Amino acid sequence: MDKVMATAAEALADVTDGRSFAVGGFGLSGVPEVLIGALYESGASALTVVSNNCGVDGRGLGILLAAGRIARVTGSYIGENKEFARQYLGGELEVELTPQGTLAERLRAGGAGIPAFYTPAGVGTQVADGGLPWRYAPDGSVAVASPPKEVRTFGGVDHILEHAITTDYALVRAARGDRHGNLVFRRAARNFNPLAAMAGRVTIAEVEELVEPGVLDPDEIHLPGVFVQRVVALTAEQAAAKGIEKRTVRER
Repeated sequence: MDKVMATAAEALADVTDGRSFAVGGFGLSGVPEVLIGALYESGASALTVVSNNCGVDGRGLGILLAAGRIARVTGSYIGENKEFARQYLGGELEVELTPQGTLAERLRAGGAGIPAFYTPAGVGTQVADGGLPWRYAPDGSVAVASPPKEVRTFGGVDHILEHAITTDYALVRAARGDRHGNLVFRRAARNFNPLAAMAGRVTIAEVEELVEPGVLDPDEIHLPGVFVQRVVALTAEQAAAKGIEKRTVRER
């Protein structure tokens, strides 16, 4: 029941090339940067990543992207990462863009053992009809495009079939966690973290504060330890190192 690993490197020691990862975070909020750094140091490449976005230049998943370690991304937002856009448009990276709520539900469904579901999101667009560029050729033409999706009508409303997502690993960050893997997230940092954790066959959580079993009130636990296989306790310095994607200052 004690799932604590000595280091992030030890927690990722069995990772090999070509593995898939669900990664929590939104922008730079709740991003498991220590685990991402350890994954970078492991040298693993040809990775498939499922995450809302792929970090920013030089932070989060952006460091793996810049090193050419990521082969495919499923996400909902390219955002502020210029290297992401360059690799995608240059044909170096395969990208499956999906509506944000659909991505969240695909991860949750994977963790709940639901193979697929119907949603109205994307009906009447290329999300349903197919043709979204997944990979470009070097000459700018579309090398791989998304296939059309099954459409069914429920209550007079068209819905498209979306498949659940499961991955080899999941990397998440929590504010508090115990040795059994029970996790508590803080405010906006909760975002995609519980969903990513559910989708991973081996879920690794970095926690800012590690407590003993029984300390966490069962009613405050956001993710039960059944979904978590490994826990890494952060140092005070690591826990305090949190990026801000856009800093805005105004007079009050």
